[in-house]
Amino acid sequence: MMTDELDLAQLKEWSRQGLAFQLIDVREASEREIHHIGGDWIPFGEVMQRTDEIARDKPVVLYCRKGIRSRIAIQRLRIKFPDLGLWNLKDGIGDGMA
Repeated sequence: MMTDELDLAQLKEWSRQGLAFQLIDVREASEREIHHIGGDWIPFGEVMQRTDEIARDKPVVLYCRKGIRSRIAIQRLRIKFPDLGLWNLKDGIGDGMA
């Protein structure tokens, strides 16, 4: 199953252009406390129970540390909601350590 992906530079460009999208962090609370890039927070294990919080009228970008959990969450969401505009943040945001 194909996943639409964009990288951090493309995400920043979307923001710069003022494009409407929802950003969702699917990491755990301990990870989010260390480093995040904003957006709504729906932990990976709760995504399928909290689908009412996911936008239906604009693109939705999911992110995690490496881009794996967010990709899996998108694959699961696409089964239930095949018409949603879901994007994975390719390679995630890392651990915030420079």
